[in-house]
Amino acid sequence: MPNYLSPGVYVEEVSSGSKPIEGVGTAVCAFVGFTEKGPINTPVLVTNWTQFVSHFGEFATGTYLAHSLYGYFLNGGGSAYIVRLETPQEEEGETTEASAVLAGHTAGRRKVLGVRALAPGTEGNSLVIETVINEGETFTLLVKRGEQVLETFEGLSASKGPRAAADVVRRESRLIALQQLEASLPAAGTTRLAGGAGGARTPAPMSPQAFIGSTLDRSGLAGLEAVDEVTMVAIPDLMCCLRSGLLDRDGVKAVQLAMIAHCELMGDRVAVLDTPPDLNAQEVQAWRVDEVGYDSKYAALYWPWVNVLDPITGKSASIPPSGHVAGVWARSDNTRGVHKAPANEVVRGALSLELALTRQEHDQLNPLGINCIRAFPGQGIRVWGARTLSSDPEWRYLNVRRLFNFVEKSILSGTSWVVFEPNDPKLWDSVKRTITMFLRGVWREGALFGRTPDDAFYVKCDEENNPAEAREQGILTVEIGVAAVKPAEFVVFRISQLADGASLDE
Repeated sequence: MPNYLSPGVYVEEVSSGSKPIEGVGTAVCAFVGFTEKGPINTPVLVTNWTQFVSHFGEFATGTYLAHSLYGYFLNGGGSAYIVRLETPQEEEGETTEASAVLAGHTAGRRKVLGVRALAPGTEGNSLVIETVINEGETFTLLVKRGEQVLETFEGLSASKGPRAAADVVRRESRLIALQQLEASLPAAGTTRLAGGAGGARTPAPMSPQAFIGSTLDRSGLAGLEAVDEVTMVAIPDLMCCLRSGLLDRDGVKAVQLAMIAHCELMGDRVAVLDTPPDLNAQEVQAWRVDEVGYDSKYAALYWPWVNVLDPITGKSASIPPSGHVAGVWARSDNTRGVHKAPANEVVRGALSLELALTRQEHDQLNPLGINCIRAFPGQGIRVWGARTLSSDPEWRYLNVRRLFNFVEKSILSGTSWVVFEPNDPKLWDSVKRTITMFLRGVWREGALFGRTPDDAFYVKCDEENNPAEAREQGILTVEIGVAAVKPAEFVVFRISQLADGASLDE
């Protein structure tokens, strides 16, 4: 209490102790993959396409991250974190030199002189050997490229001696080497070298660990543990590595399991998973059930791939849908709220689908948690599924999982002032009042089921759930129950035929 020494009027600013809870953001996606440039294994926040281009460059051939992020912003995404991985290292392919065999001058005598280019790879394929027969037992070789003579060797002998062809060329040539197969003159004429190949550099196979990364090093997916704002995680470039052969399907499964484990560990984000490319309905069902068998309330799977305009080629290109879907989630959150299932929404930027889906095929896939994307005449291409990959009916719907993430994280962030406060009935009432005010606002937005707040949620914080032994351990317990709204996934109209003269009241 202040110590007043002289008469007068004093003003004091008094804190009420409790602070209102503000809702946290629900639509911040983290993308992990390959870009043209930018910092390696450092999460960078971008809020629009221009920022991404300035940090990481534009569309890169053979990768999906830039296309997916463009689709994310196009569909309503706001903020995103980009984690650039190191581009796969290239390794040298097997190399062979161009070569040819010169036939003999005398009829019936073949393969008298072997010629090999000294330059590896395809460079030697442009060389032409011209043979000129002189008087006596000597001959001349010309090494040409087109009509240009690069080297000339005169007075060569097919037999041993100071002008033996193989020895002279070995000493003087920078382009070819000779091997005397028979001691006979080669036939006059020209022969082109061929067979030079290889030397091309190809990407070396990748390890799943490159995507998974390390928490200690703050690399890859694991580095996102230090970024609290993230609510969605997508790795579309996982499929470009599968398509190009840098990863096999077991490697893809390992990375996606790591994505799910990461989201379950953090408890405040959901993994947006893609399927392998070029799967039909039967194959994607087998992949989901028999090959991977994911079961998590923190992951959602989307299929099929979408066809978009590729700015590099100016043609249609097929890409994984995760980036576009994450943008749809963000748009739905902004326009309706996180409690609304992010489905029956148009996928902006999608020209077509990799595969058109039938109603019967959808009947088989939807119960498995495969959220299908479908094209409807006159209504565009729409997300037509809103399920998690959980086998638990309580967490079947994606909007329920994301609503709980929102409520839990908002309460966690908005009640940090409670720590180290006196654990007494005054604090209990203050905490209960603060959380009740927040949940009442969530109920008013239509996120909770119930005609009144009492029907929609409860908050309990009193002496019953905070007994003396708990208070002695410094524990404050608050019990919260909420009734989340579920989506109307199956709309049934029961229609009957009325007899003539009958009314609805009869």
